[in-house]
Amino acid sequence: MRRPAWQAVFAAALLVGSGWSAAIIAQQAPAGDRAGERFIPPAESAIPDDAFGNAVRYGRTLFTDTANRMPQHVGNALTCGNCHLDAGKLADSAPMWGAWVRYPAFRAKTGEVNTLAERIQGCFQYSMNGTAPAHDSPELKALLAYMYWMSTGAPTGATLRGSGYPTLEQPEQPADPTRGQGVYQEYCALCHGADGQGQQARGVQVFPPLWGDRSYNWGAGMHRINTAAAFIRANMPLGRPGTLSVQQAWDVAAYINSFERPQDPRWQGSVEKTDERFHNHQCLYGGTVEERRLGAVPLGE
Repeated sequence: MRRPAWQAVFAAALLVGSGWSAAIIAQQAPAGDRAGERFIPPAESAIPDDAFGNAVRYGRTLFTDTANRMPQHVGNALTCGNCHLDAGKLADSAPMWGAWVRYPAFRAKTGEVNTLAERIQGCFQYSMNGTAPAHDSPELKALLAYMYWMSTGAPTGATLRGSGYPTLEQPEQPADPTRGQGVYQEYCALCHGADGQGQQARGVQVFPPLWGDRSYNWGAGMHRINTAAAFIRANMPLGRPGTLSVQQAWDVAAYINSFERPQDPRWQGSVEKTDERFHNHQCLYGGTVEERRLGAVPLGE
């Protein structure tokens, strides 16, 4: 049976490495008509040729090649750009220009007001399953410089159209990992692999692993089914946002998050205590899937 043209594009991409992604992402539809102004970040050609520009370029490199450039802080195979597409510029993919103008902000996850630097440190701890770079480290300064430059001209304190992931309505039926498996096989497996471990080309991780010890841990925002579903609906398959129905997005998010992954760093000594304290939201942590208690046994043990 002949594969759809978009699948052929992705298959060919595996042969040429990661430089193809920006071109495909650029084909995505513009952000939906949500509240706030439409903001366009500056072109990369506008990065100044001075010391600040050097920091911006270094920050962009760290953002798009995080696991390789910051191995001392990253414990998996992910980059910042896996969850914030097009090097953090794409609307409806939690772009960095939408985040910069909204911090400091109170976060329910931490129960306190966090700066953007603290928010980035949390990403390293959870999404990257690693350790946070110090506030005064060259890496964190460079990442902040990149995000500051990307937000040039953006109004401070505004909720910009296309910031974050679009809020996704509840599905008609509860999210079902079994249905989600079929969605995954049809739309996701070509890029992320039947085993969810992503794809490499010439030694470069082109598509990220979605579960297992090389993916985000149980404390990352993406382990929440609603968050993953919103990201998937708005951005996946890559280059074809909105392809999946609301129900399909919820189902495949549940399927992806029905597999084991690294333990929540906030581990309280048992899955029951950790679940009770930190997982009172839409997720499968502590639940039973095919007679497996998710999160009960940290990977590697």
